[in-house]
Amino acid sequence: ALGPLLQNSHRSLRDDFEVSCKELDLMVEIATAQPGLIGARMTGGGFGGCTINLVESAAVSDFRRKVAAEYSSTTGLTPEIYVSPASEGVQQIALAENEPAM
Repeated sequence: ALGPLLQNSHRSLRDDFEVSCKELDLMVEIATAQPGLIGARMTGGGFGGCTINLVESAAVSDFRRKVAAEYSSTTGLTPEIYVSPASEGVQQIALAENEPAM
């Protein structure tokens, strides 16, 4: 499933490609210990940036609060945590014959 793929991907980015950093590794470690986490990994170009965390809907509020508190108490940094609900994904739409494409 997706959760283990995210976790394994982070380990590979950290260990095989060495493009992570201690702050991202800590964020993933803290996230992984939280109830409701499905998977976590760093994202972006590496050497800093952000993580993506797939979390069960019912656990999001506690996840945000606990991750922010633990990360802040460990590093002295306040993380910015954004919640983005999953969408239905890619869909094909039909345009009317004379309608311009966007």
